[in-house]
Amino acid sequence: MEKVKEIIVVEGRDDTRRIHESLEADTIETNGSAINEETLQLIAKAQATRGVIVFTDPDFPGEKIRKTISRAVPGVKHAFLTIDEAKPKGSGSLGIEHASPEAIRAALAKSYTETLEQESLISRELLIDAGLIMGAFAKKRREKLGERLNIGYTNGKQLQKRLQMFQISPEEVIQAMQQILEEEHDKS
Repeated sequence: MEKVKEIIVVEGRDDTRRIHESLEADTIETNGSAINEETLQLIAKAQATRGVIVFTDPDFPGEKIRKTISRAVPGVKHAFLTIDEAKPKGSGSLGIEHASPEAIRAALAKSYTETLEQESLISRELLIDAGLIMGAFAKKRREKLGERLNIGYTNGKQLQKRLQMFQISPEEVIQAMQQILEEEHDKS
């Protein structure tokens, strides 16, 4: 079974169980979006000793946890599941616990490290020209871009920041958008 060096931060017990079914790894559970100081200190210690991968659900509480940890513990890695990969078979909320072992291993293999560089590589004009902000299909295109680049879904305001955070180049965005537009064209 594949072993992960870094400690994986997840939201709860069911996520830890699913991680352990998918690969060999240690986890820290946040127990929801109200992360206490003790948990943040534990995550900081883990980052200093082995490194950390933040792997939260692709929903609002998961994003809140991700931002809280990033502010408190700079330099952590981030792994993302798509909404489809985190959907339960029946009803219920999105979660890591619903993902297949293959999707979990793939997301962790493609984890990104946040950078603190302030200069944005991607201009707002590029995002508008690519149909990622403003326009009838912008939301769907952002979903597809997030999946293709493995950076999770973002709204229009967050997209430029997320691309900057993971130092995604304009060329990577353009290439991904060309593929997305070709897929859209093939479906019509």
